[in-house]
Amino acid sequence: MKDYKTTLNLPKTNFSMKGNLSKKEPFILKKWNDNNIYSLIKKQNIGKKKFFLNDGPPYANGNIHIGHAINKILKDIVIKFKTLSGFDTYYTPSWDCHGLPIEHKVEKTIKKENILITKKEFRIKCRNYAQSQVNNQKLEFIRLGVFGDWENSYLTMNFKNEANIARTLMKMFKYGYVYQDFKPVHWCINCKSALAEAEVEYHNKLSNSIIIKFKLAHNINFWNQIFKNDHNQDIHLVVWTTTPWTLPASQAIALNPNFKYQLIQTNNNLFIISEKSVPDTMNKMGIQKWKKIHIFLGKNISNLKVIHPFLNTTIPVILADHVTQELGTGIVHTAPEFGQDDYYACKKNNINFTPTIDKKGHFLNNIHPKLNNINIFKSIKIVIKLLNNNNALLHSEKLVHSYPYCWRHKTPIISRATQQWFININHNNLRNRCIKYIQEVKWIPHWSKNRMIEMIINRPDWCISRQRTWGVPIPIFIHRKTGKLHPDTIKLSQKIIQNIETNGIQAWFDITEKSFLGELFKQYKKVTDVIDVWFESGSIQLSNIYNKIQHQHNNISDLYIEGLDQHRGWFMSSLIISAAISNQTPYKKVITHGFVVDKNKKKMSKSIGNTVHPSEVINTLGSDILRLWTASTNYSKEMSISQETLIHISDYYRRIRNTARFLLANLHEFNPENDLINAKNMIILDKWAIGKALHIQKKIIKSYKNYNFHDVIKYLMNFCSLDMGTFYLEIIKDRQYTTQKNSIARRSCQTAMYLILTAFVKWITPILPFTSDELWEYIPGTNKNKFVFLELWSNQLFDLNHKDTMNHEYWNQLLIIKTEVNKALEHARQNKIIRKSLEAHMTLYVNETIKCNLKLLNKELKFLFITSKVEIKNFYEAPKDAFQSETITNFKTIIKKMNGIKCPRCWHIITKIKNNKNHEICKRCILNTIGPGELRQFL
Repeated sequence: MKDYKTTLNLPKTNFSMKGNLSKKEPFILKKWNDNNIYSLIKKQNIGKKKFFLNDGPPYANGNIHIGHAINKILKDIVIKFKTLSGFDTYYTPSWDCHGLPIEHKVEKTIKKENILITKKEFRIKCRNYAQSQVNNQKLEFIRLGVFGDWENSYLTMNFKNEANIARTLMKMFKYGYVYQDFKPVHWCINCKSALAEAEVEYHNKLSNSIIIKFKLAHNINFWNQIFKNDHNQDIHLVVWTTTPWTLPASQAIALNPNFKYQLIQTNNNLFIISEKSVPDTMNKMGIQKWKKIHIFLGKNISNLKVIHPFLNTTIPVILADHVTQELGTGIVHTAPEFGQDDYYACKKNNINFTPTIDKKGHFLNNIHPKLNNINIFKSIKIVIKLLNNNNALLHSEKLVHSYPYCWRHKTPIISRATQQWFININHNNLRNRCIKYIQEVKWIPHWSKNRMIEMIINRPDWCISRQRTWGVPIPIFIHRKTGKLHPDTIKLSQKIIQNIETNGIQAWFDITEKSFLGELFKQYKKVTDVIDVWFESGSIQLSNIYNKIQHQHNNISDLYIEGLDQHRGWFMSSLIISAAISNQTPYKKVITHGFVVDKNKKKMSKSIGNTVHPSEVINTLGSDILRLWTASTNYSKEMSISQETLIHISDYYRRIRNTARFLLANLHEFNPENDLINAKNMIILDKWAIGKALHIQKKIIKSYKNYNFHDVIKYLMNFCSLDMGTFYLEIIKDRQYTTQKNSIARRSCQTAMYLILTAFVKWITPILPFTSDELWEYIPGTNKNKFVFLELWSNQLFDLNHKDTMNHEYWNQLLIIKTEVNKALEHARQNKIIRKSLEAHMTLYVNETIKCNLKLLNKELKFLFITSKVEIKNFYEAPKDAFQSETITNFKTIIKKMNGIKCPRCWHIITKIKNNKNHEICKRCILNTIGPGELRQFL
């Protein structure tokens, strides 16, 4: 038998079936770098509509984790999509380079080396360490395929940026937003510094829950107020707390003015407890019987004092609205040093206080002999013992409750009153203006808008000062006695900031009061606090690195994309600063993505051992797989990742790659400059495929535009698997392989595949840049840019005319019918009737409508079903054993094995061989090898 392989147009390509991404991607990266791809894109898009994506700066500390990778990938998908859409995109990667994480790393190094260094030397080491981390992280981000202005990255420690941050702060001073006060702030005793709201996490904590009694001093006052007599029996106020270590700082006992309180008698004791709390409190104290003596409102008592249970002091009883009775006794002790509510309650009542602990969380030596230099959390046992020894402890138990933790040390934090600088959120109606601007922004997902509004409504004034060494200074002088600002603060700061821009933040720390102020140094001292790093990152929008560009864009970024925690963090700090200084929102749209969890929805943790590191995925599967997982996951929720998930995503990738490879392999020796077929001459199926691609492209672009990247993947997979894989590409194989090389039938098919492929490669470019770059090099033709990233969305796709008989509605019906026929063919295979579909002689029993539609395809109908023969009969003629469709009514099939001979060239079964020298092959193959060629019209 003759070998007919050489007469066929078999697919051929060097585009490999396997991606081998982990090996190929570094070479592609080198190519991009050698060609300075970002600059090429920027140069080409000069003058086009601008799009700004502001980068929330990660800490320059350690390797990137999976959360970093997701964030940068999402941003890069947006940038690449916008570039394909004809925008001049701006994306400058940024880093937070100051702050505690860097300080801690340097401190560990110094401790390990056992050396003593000056603060100046310490800052130098911090700067060097931060730069090394930036360099490392930059390489890791670039390895993800992220495009950006890496050469001009925004580092908060660059001298110019340090100066701009200080300038932004001084504008806040100028506009009256900044004040100094001694009040409680979030404090980490391990950091030995104040914390921002965004640096606080909440976890469950096991605490000591105690009920104690405070004896009324001069209780005759109470008897006179309540009973109008001078009875003098001892009375105790019953107090509940979960922070026994705060008792040494008690300055008052607080009742709610609107609560009802009971005076109750138990044996020989008289207790005051809120009426609602009496049963539960008595139960906890193990008291089964008590007598109600009197009920009164909190606001009906005044000028009472209690005796501290273990300190030789008396403290007042005050009224405060923050007191609750959901838990506890409806009475709380008030330590203004350790709580906002306590602080304001005492301030309202003109109660002053002095610190009881130091910055490390150790008690000072003048509080109580038993507590000298004791850590507050270790003091709890001592405090409880003191209460017990003084017969003041009524009940003690353990309680699990939500408690604030330091995000760095993962240890409990406290509220601690210290002298700090704050931004007044209510000054100049700032809070309400922020709410107004939030409502002007497009929030994705939509619920994040209400989250932001709630946070701005409830947030306290912003503590912006930190008692650290490595950070942008607060460059001001204050009066040594009064603490008031130097009268020429703004003018002086301009000179200082100019010096910082030239020499960095060390310029401020090198300044002495005498050298800068002359004789006034005796009256004024410089502030040594540094600025909260959240203020630094929030100032990016106003930094000069953007001013030269974004002044044309009203200093508003088109988009911010960050994780869920940034509502309290960068979203918030950027908003407050922009609203205060520029009277506008800093962003038009904000996307919030969820956190990464494992397959069991548990938070990633090194201690648990459930982390997935980006480098592991990249080194084994490639960056494109990580990018594909990111895009295919609904980022508005928690994002689950595991090895099983990545295997599943790899299957997605194979489907995408194999679809592209099939299209490419069938474009072997196709030259679009010469071989493209005019639409009017194309086979109808090919025109349908192009129209289908156009419909998919519109959906994909819309999904990109709406930032619904998981929908992009859904449309891609459906297109590859259903529209192409099980329909179009299966049907056209016969025509592509067996018709003459330069025939209209084949060139029509190749034209369709070329137009689809050149659109397809752009669809995947934002998500799979490495693969699309590799694929682009193989696509035939010279009339294209060197890189796919310089292209725009395809404008060569065209649609079917909806007025034509064979419009999209017609082809949709054929898709449904073919799906049902495939089920019947599979049923025949399972019953050993046939092995392959080309062995089938199929008879369809259908209604008149389907019959008319199918007969439009005439003799080409068999190519639709990939069978050797198809007959169509009336539905009522169907035998009882016919295969019934579950989807289409009036649709049955009978499949028999085709009697005849298999053509060795096209593999169709034929009833007889034509009697000539080519007797081995069928009539159709003779036409396609030595004749004028087979004619196709529909399929």
